[in-house]
Amino acid sequence: MRSAEASGASVTGFGAGKGKADTRRQSSSGIAPVAHPSRPGFSPITVAVALTALLSATLFVIYDAARTFDDARRELAVIGTALASEIAELTPEEASAALEASSRRFITVARASLLTAEAAPVAPMLAGLIVPAEPHGVLALETEQGQTWTGILQRGGAAFALAGLLTLLASRRRTDMPDLMQRHNFSTLASAIPLGVACWTKAGKLIVCNDQYRSRLQLGGGAMTYQDAVKRLSMGGYMKLLNDDDGSRVLELHREDGSCLLIEERPLGHGAFMTLVSDVTEARRADTMLHAIRQEQRLLARRYHEEKLKAEAASRSKTNFLAHLSHDIRTPLNHIIGFAELMRHQTYGPLGDARYADYVQSIKTSGEHLLASFATILDLAELESGQKALRSEPVAVDEVLDSVLQRFRAQATRAGLRFVLDQPCGAVVLGDRLGLVRMVGNIVENALRFTPGGGRITLAAFAARDGVVIEITDTGIGMNEERLASLSQPFALGDATFTREGVGPGLGISISRAIAELSGGHLAIDSSPTLGTTVAISLPLGAESTRVAA
Repeated sequence: MRSAEASGASVTGFGAGKGKADTRRQSSSGIAPVAHPSRPGFSPITVAVALTALLSATLFVIYDAARTFDDARRELAVIGTALASEIAELTPEEASAALEASSRRFITVARASLLTAEAAPVAPMLAGLIVPAEPHGVLALETEQGQTWTGILQRGGAAFALAGLLTLLASRRRTDMPDLMQRHNFSTLASAIPLGVACWTKAGKLIVCNDQYRSRLQLGGGAMTYQDAVKRLSMGGYMKLLNDDDGSRVLELHREDGSCLLIEERPLGHGAFMTLVSDVTEARRADTMLHAIRQEQRLLARRYHEEKLKAEAASRSKTNFLAHLSHDIRTPLNHIIGFAELMRHQTYGPLGDARYADYVQSIKTSGEHLLASFATILDLAELESGQKALRSEPVAVDEVLDSVLQRFRAQATRAGLRFVLDQPCGAVVLGDRLGLVRMVGNIVENALRFTPGGGRITLAAFAARDGVVIEITDTGIGMNEERLASLSQPFALGDATFTREGVGPGLGISISRAIAELSGGHLAIDSSPTLGTTVAISLPLGAESTRVAA
């Protein structure tokens, strides 16, 4: 809507106050001409508009009818082809029964019958079709013409109603307020439009409006002017101008209850104008919600990117720190181990007390243990950072498992454990042989450490079409869910110290997982207290694998 101050209509509708001359000319005596009561005041423009509208409506009806019947015949052709193929193998009696039931199967088929080729009509049918149906002759299909003509008449009536509306708008009397008959015609046409419609004179007087306009703008049933409607609407919210050109204006009315109306004003000629009102509350709410969601997605994406960069930077810093620390500590450790070895052999003379030899041996042993631990830390840092590349060559899985078995068999025997290798799988993977041996060896070493005497450790491999699964199963002490979750992080043995016999920094599983992932696989652990632990490592097969189905 237009405010009383800003609207181009002001108190006189569209175009007032812009210096445009009134199209109605007064006579030289200063008295406006009056139309003759016995002659209709149809101008040539009105006649041209009426003829054009009627011709357009007629052409539309003709085109709509032709298209409707053409669509019906096309649909009958598809149905007829299907029916002909169905009754081709049936007897004439069965075919007739099937055709009688076709009207229930296909809504568009009103009647279907079999005719001989001689009895078939030669001229094309308006609402029917002839389809060959050998060996029964031809199939005659007819559609329901009543519904077809009803649809055509309804659409044709709407087209002629629109033509009549255009004719009425063009034939308006050139006065500020149309007569009673014209207003009745306007009211009838406006009531059929689903939008809120109101027509105003140049002076801002209401010509006609429909019920949708009054209900959507919450206006009473009495007489009103354009200025009264603007003031009434301005009190219940605010207006936002969306578009304003020479001929029309589009505004949004935002009410206090949260509803939103789109108001469009268009000129009708001679200073009069039309107002169209539509409710766009749901559309604006959807746009607002979509905008909020997009803003939140952008914010979350930015936060995720920032946190990802921070996590990657922290990971790189940790890896670099561990690498530098391991390098810096290994050098003095090698000196300590070397000097301890030199003192143990008493190269430059006796040490004196015999206990010094035990102290020197303890220093050497502890130094070697520390050196091995820091070497493990350095290996993990290089694997996580990608600095330690693994070779990619065909490796037989059975050879890897056999190598691990030979390495730990003696240790398992001394611990009173049964170390068993399952049936060979014959699979070949692409990877680093030494890395794969170390990956499986770390898991077996943990199984030996936490399986009491009399237990069992089993190595097995199962090949499939796209990969192989290596399983290391033990009957050890097992782990609960909390302990199992902590294994996803390095240094999982939090209570271990470097002085504890047989316990390292807890990096074996982390190194095995890193080797598995660098080899294109995945490591998973399943464990239960007192029942044991199963570690499954899945690896992709090589391109030339000689797999034997498990």
